Amino acid sequence: MEFNVKTLEGKDAGMVSLSDEIFGLDPRQDILARMVRWQLAKKQQGTHKTKTRAEVSRTGAKMYKQKGTGRARHHSARAPQFRGGGKAHGPVVRSHEHDLPKKVRALALRHALSAKLKAEDLIIIDQLVTAEAKTKALAGTFETLGLTNALVIGGAELDTNFKLAAQNIPNVDVLPVQGINVYDILRRGKLVLSKAAVEALEERFK
Repeated sequence: MEFNVKTLEGKDAGMVSLSDEIFGLDPRQDILARMVRWQLAKKQQGTHKTKTRAEVSRTGAKMYKQKGTGRARHHSARAPQFRGGGKAHGPVVRSHEHDLPKKVRALALRHALSAKLKAEDLIIIDQLVTAEAKTKALAGTFETLGLTNALVIGGAELDTNFKLAAQNIPNVDVLPVQGINVYDILRRGKLVLSKAAVEALEERFK
């Protein structure tokens, strides 16, 4: 399919041909949900930890004699029911990662790109290049294009001035094409691709 290309100033810069196998799919929510869950689980630190009764610093001596007091039969003060005791079945340091087939991950990225195109939230820019690293100027340019919440994907190498100018703009993320991922695509309103990024994606899924 043919798609309009714009410049950063909002002017027309010709057309680009988009592959139906990448941008023309009917998005499936279940595949996107599986991919987001996989990404967030992989990102989770898993450093949560509580101490068990074997790890708390407290005496292990019997609290009081077994019989004759009229009270319940207790032994160690480290037991979970006492203040200062250990935690029963508490969280331990572990990895939250789970498997997701590589083909499903690749398919999810294509579905995410197709979802943005179908929702008319895809913009293709000729070149992501600025003369100066001025955040105010670039923010004004984005406002003209209607980009208040966007993920911007450049080529393999990002223009230094553009990257520096964009990094302080709120709700705008800038990544090279190697860093494109489903979660970042879905969490931002608009997806902005450079022509170099489109070519790289076409080559990647060829």
